[in-house]
Amino acid sequence: MKPKEINIKNRRATFDYEIVDTFTAGLVLTGTEIKSIREGHASLVDTFCYVSSEGEVWVKNMNIAQYFYGSYNNHEARRDRKLLLTRREIARLSKEGSVPGYTIVPLRLFINDRGLAKLVVGIARGKKEYDKRQAIKEREDKRQLARMMHK
Repeated sequence: MKPKEINIKNRRATFDYEIVDTFTAGLVLTGTEIKSIREGHASLVDTFCYVSSEGEVWVKNMNIAQYFYGSYNNHEARRDRKLLLTRREIARLSKEGSVPGYTIVPLRLFINDRGLAKLVVGIARGKKEYDKRQAIKEREDKRQLARMMHK
């Protein structure tokens, strides 16, 4: 039996930001957190990443719901979680994330072939209001075209 495909996306990030570069990072999780992610009970809404003064990358405000079958040692739902990246990737994130107007945002949370939770983070630049309107217009045009094709 094939396990359920987990692919949790941050749709708001691609709407609010223009993604410049992406990295795939591992996550430091507890037992109940990975079980909850495998059930699909996680959310990337209002989530962001930062590089600490010790040179570690952390994801803040990521919601992983408490495991339903968990006991007294269940995890906190919105705690900061450490990301696992190479030293070179951390240096690049630190350098580009500190530039004004740029930020580090989580884009996608998934389980890889080996059963490990991975988080795709991106260096992003905030979109202006007219860029967002353009994205909405393009999306509406695609929908309209798809409707015409099905008639």
